[in-house]
Amino acid sequence: MKYTVIILSFLLATSLKTLAQDTTYPSSEWDYAKAILMHTPGEELFDGVIHPYAGLFEYYFDVDKAAEEHKGYIKALESNGVKVYTVRELLNQAPIDRLRTYAMNSLKYDTQNVPSMNVEESEKYRMYVINEMSQADLIRCILLRPTVTLYPSDNNTGFEAIYSHSPLMNLYFTRDQSITTPRGHIICQMNSAQRADETQVISMCYEQLGVKPILSITGEGRLEGGDYLRGGNVSYIGCGMRTNIEAIRQIMEADAFGHDTIAVVNDHKLWQMQMHLDTYFNIIDKDLCTLVESRLYAKKGDPEWVTVDIYSRKSGDKQYVHTQKDVPFVDYLKSRGFTIIPINREDELHYANNFLTIAPRHIIAVGNQSKTLQQAFAKHGVKVEWLPLETLIKGYGAAHCMTQVIKVELAK
Repeated sequence: MKYTVIILSFLLATSLKTLAQDTTYPSSEWDYAKAILMHTPGEELFDGVIHPYAGLFEYYFDVDKAAEEHKGYIKALESNGVKVYTVRELLNQAPIDRLRTYAMNSLKYDTQNVPSMNVEESEKYRMYVINEMSQADLIRCILLRPTVTLYPSDNNTGFEAIYSHSPLMNLYFTRDQSITTPRGHIICQMNSAQRADETQVISMCYEQLGVKPILSITGEGRLEGGDYLRGGNVSYIGCGMRTNIEAIRQIMEADAFGHDTIAVVNDHKLWQMQMHLDTYFNIIDKDLCTLVESRLYAKKGDPEWVTVDIYSRKSGDKQYVHTQKDVPFVDYLKSRGFTIIPINREDELHYANNFLTIAPRHIIAVGNQSKTLQQAFAKHGVKVEWLPLETLIKGYGAAHCMTQVIKVELAK
């Protein structure tokens, strides 16, 4: 067993080195996916599902069933030749001192109810516990973010305690903590307090992969990965419920988009079901996309009406110029040569639009969609692998949300 572990560690280290030395970043959603970062949900998910709304979820769902569905998704990707790196796998390979440093920020002792306690001694005790933790327990600490609220007691050890968590329950949506542009990885700044610390974990994963993010969003900027889609020679970036113009400005200023045209898609509805751009718009190929019917057929003045602001520059220039404002989104897509497949209301609510494109006209999507949609995909020559993700989608996301494509073979 010991030698097996050593061999597996060597193989993983070799694959990480290869990724760092030979990474082709995607320029299009339809590029051939070669490596994807994912996180199979574990015990950190439980606190989220016992009050779904507070956890940013739609419904209660079974944690174990969710994990099994997620493992099935990984197998489907691997069967298509995609290398899947998981967060837990990468953390297991991280130096233990690095994990301890992060765990120091994750484990808290609340001593305010024990006025007589020496704060310095309490901190030494906390550090003692962290330094004694195994690799697995450090990872638990990082994912669960526990707080021990202490109370004095005349019995036994002199303390009683209440234990609470602020877990990273949304971490399995690995689309959101970063975006991958043709230039590289950008670390996001999450819109919700519940998700703020997820970016630190994903940053550690990139560190283990041997790649350095090119930018981190700061200050008042808010960016979540579900709002970003690559369109070959244009970046589509949603601006609305979860991403703001300040984050978009930071990316343009840092020249981190990697495209000379930026289409800022303005959402005026601000509806949780359509919280990100990828919940109502997605791309299958250079000339084929989907759009939910409420957005496709909206009239000017409707809450669902979508417009785009275009920022562009000449090749070689660094600064972008705001060249077009309030262009109807549907008109813009058609001007780019897209045929639009409509997603009806029933399919939309079953997360049909939130599919993952792994090659031109080849997608992985949530199963049990309407015959109308199945026929539409078939008509346009789209290969669809329908997966059973019924449990996972109760967390307000699906196939696209659960993946971060980090290496591709560029489509011609």
